Amino acid sequence: MSRTPTQVKNGPRERILDAAYHLFAANGVSQVGIDTILDKSGCAKASLYSHFSSKGELAAAFLDRREREWTRAWLEAELKRRTSDPHTRLLAIFDVFDSWFRKNTFEGCSFINVLLESQKGSPIRRAAADHLAKIRAIVRSLAEDAGLRDPEQFAQAWHMLMKGSIVSAGEGNRNAAREAKRAATLVLNGWPQKSARRKRKAAAR
Repeated sequence: MSRTPTQVKNGPRERILDAAYHLFAANGVSQVGIDTILDKSGCAKASLYSHFSSKGELAAAFLDRREREWTRAWLEAELKRRTSDPHTRLLAIFDVFDSWFRKNTFEGCSFINVLLESQKGSPIRRAAADHLAKIRAIVRSLAEDAGLRDPEQFAQAWHMLMKGSIVSAGEGNRNAAREAKRAATLVLNGWPQKSARRKRKAAAR
């Protein structure tokens, strides 16, 4: 008998990943043991290892889902919903963060958390760095659309402000996003623009 979509969705793999997602997001990967995940999911250890070869593979699946739900479905989608202007979208990042920081459920950035708690050179640390790079790529794309010079360098600087505000909020500073936005405004206003000639050439493409 074939399984229905609901049965597949609520199968052992999804139950294990759901449990790991919430536990890892709230507590970090290193602080959560396999037994805790199994207890929350209601699955047996054999089920876990039939779907994930190791805790590291489960953590990587968690980061992939975090990108889908946090980076794409929340942050990127919210920026697109708020405005179509790339300059405004860049600053709107901190407005979105401000609402996030003020929630009682604020748990920080999982990519940063995993990066800092993982061993240097480990696969999970590289995976966390890759996911952070994808956020930076969103910023770089906005910088390109805004006609800023050296968009990669800009994205690096902007992402530092983003990450710094998240860490500051984790320390208890609920105004971190607003303070970071003031600094970001100075950066954006002072950042060199592409020449008018290059702008016209880009617009003609």
